[in-house]
Amino acid sequence: MSFSRVETFAPATVANLGVGFDILGLALEGMGDRAIVEFQDDPHIVITDIEGDGGQLPREPQRNVASVSARAFLDCIGEQRGLRIKLIKGLPLSSGLGSSAASAVVTVTALNQLVGAPFSREELLPFCLEGEALVSGYHADNVAPCILGGIVLVAGITVDAIRPLPVPDNMHLALVTPDFPVPTSDARAILPADVSLKSLIHQTGKVAQLIDALHRRDLQALGDAMEGDEVIEPARACLLPLLHEARLTAKRAGAIAVFVGGAGPTLCALCDSATIAEQVASEMKSLYVEAQMGCIAQFTQVDRGGASVLSAD
Repeated sequence: MSFSRVETFAPATVANLGVGFDILGLALEGMGDRAIVEFQDDPHIVITDIEGDGGQLPREPQRNVASVSARAFLDCIGEQRGLRIKLIKGLPLSSGLGSSAASAVVTVTALNQLVGAPFSREELLPFCLEGEALVSGYHADNVAPCILGGIVLVAGITVDAIRPLPVPDNMHLALVTPDFPVPTSDARAILPADVSLKSLIHQTGKVAQLIDALHRRDLQALGDAMEGDEVIEPARACLLPLLHEARLTAKRAGAIAVFVGGAGPTLCALCDSATIAEQVASEMKSLYVEAQMGCIAQFTQVDRGGASVLSAD
């Protein structure tokens, strides 16, 4: 069954999980983007409105993640009609919460439903990556968990390279997002071009430990692995205000570990209960408020469902 108008939701995501640069990501319950997508007889794609971005995102179809992803989908199926897209951004930009991935996923999910869902959710990945590439290149550590939910291992950019990982039931997260945007391009430009063999061995060992900890539901081992990054976080620390102080604050409040969400500046604290996660989020927020920096704080869990259709008619 096809539809004329579809509204969808795509959750926030956090990439890397500390040591898993470009290969690990998870979806978050709560925050996310919505899109309303409709066909039009005119063959062009039009961004009719974007709410919640403060006017920062481009409205030109060739420069917007949502419309570029939609165009890739339309071209694939040979659809001649155009689209009207309205985006409702619930995610701050350049925050490390997968805003660009959500724009792509929420639009393509709606478009797939518009034409009767010919593709599985996994098969939507290539279309979303076309839009994500505008911002951060062809990697799916945000796009894949945004579509599928849960925690995923991303070993490449094809469907068969995506592997779901176990989600411990007692895994809770406290997050703080300082009002200090970190564009992904800036965060990538500061990374070292080469790493030593010693660092490679250490980093791959920590990734293996992280995946093993997830399978054993061992949050202490998971936290140790997440904080084991000796390559990416040290290079980006200068872009992340109060990183050291926030880590100490979170651990005093009961957090197991703190890692950087994607390119930052969002910081994620791993906790073993909702009560502790709520307290940790409050304490981290207080730290930034005392430093006269605006921020968003939240406590949540892993979103196991991924992108969803809210309505279709």
